[in-house]
Amino acid sequence: MWRVTTTDRRAALRFGAGLTAAALTTGCSTTARAPVAAGHSASPAHPARAAPAAPGPRRFPGQPAQIEHGPRDRPRVALTFHGQGDPAIAYALLKEAERAHARVTVLAVGTWLDEHPAVARRILDGGHDLGNHTLNHRDINTMSEARARAEITGCADRIRRLTGSIGTWFRPSRTQQATPLVVSLAAAAGYPHVLSYDVDSLDFTSPGAAEVTRKVTSEIREGSVVSLHFGYADTVAALPALLEDLDRRGLAAVTTTELLT
Repeated sequence: MWRVTTTDRRAALRFGAGLTAAALTTGCSTTARAPVAAGHSASPAHPARAAPAAPGPRRFPGQPAQIEHGPRDRPRVALTFHGQGDPAIAYALLKEAERAHARVTVLAVGTWLDEHPAVARRILDGGHDLGNHTLNHRDINTMSEARARAEITGCADRIRRLTGSIGTWFRPSRTQQATPLVVSLAAAAGYPHVLSYDVDSLDFTSPGAAEVTRKVTSEIREGSVVSLHFGYADTVAALPALLEDLDRRGLAAVTTTELLT
């Protein structure tokens, strides 16, 4: 179990306050309010370097095709982030998680990876899971079969080009639950499971950092998979307190792969 020192907590709180005004992304709800105004993009100057192929999807025997949570008898949880927005915010959130010895799962939007290719390797280099969150982040459940397939495979192709694999997970865009058609298309693309969640932070509605923390900590328990987003100011400001609460309760934040292994 990781511990957060007093010095780390103070640094984390300064981190949350300093980044609050800079966040940007698009939520996974068609009713979400507009995200925080865009800051400058901070993609690293050098493109993603060549590296060994990243882990690919795994089949977890006994788990359903659509996974909402992991085992309830182990003190582990998975914080999952919908990946889009200013990469400077993504890098800062990853660094904060790593400072607390936490690992997360990032479901990346394909067009985001087109604009910021180095972010894929940064996620993997930090020990985090990288997955597929469709190519354009549109309502995949309402699409035709051909368009939905293109959304899944288009993002998979980009992740493969950058990392050598299609990523470890697929999560449908703008919905908590995929339709049977989308589940079958994901399986055909190479993803044995669709990753859902059992705790929705609702951070994309911009309710305030304290409410994001309250919502998650009041619902999270052993095995939970939490839905969060890169780029929203409330998520940035809430992360230090959320990690501190998990530590106090003895819950380790691990990748979704680790959660289910």
